[in-house]
Amino acid sequence: MAKEEVLEFEGIVDEVLPDARFRVKLDSGHLIIAYTAGKMKKNRIKTLAGDRVTVEMTPYDLDKGRITFRHKDSNAPTGMGRPGGFRGGQRR
Repeated sequence: MAKEEVLEFEGIVDEVLPDARFRVKLDSGHLIIAYTAGKMKKNRIKTLAGDRVTVEMTPYDLDKGRITFRHKDSNAPTGMGRPGGFRGGQRR
C-alpha cells in the first residue's frame, strides 16, 4: 500500500467538539472523530453540526479522519444579500 492511498467516506457532522474537532456519523453508521483539513482552515470554511462532509481516513486507523470537503446545502441561502453589496443600495 502506498502512502497516498486513503479511504474517502461521506457523512454528517453529528457534534462540534472542542479543539476544532468534530464527531461525524458516516453513511455506513460508524461514528468517527475528524478534524478540518488545512485548506479548509486556510480558506475559513466553517463547519457546523448537520453539515454533509467528505472525510479522508487512513486504512490503519478507522476511528479518526480529516474533513476535506463540506457539501453545499441546496436549501441554504447563497449569501449574496441585497443588490449593491453591504451598503444597501447604489451610490449617488
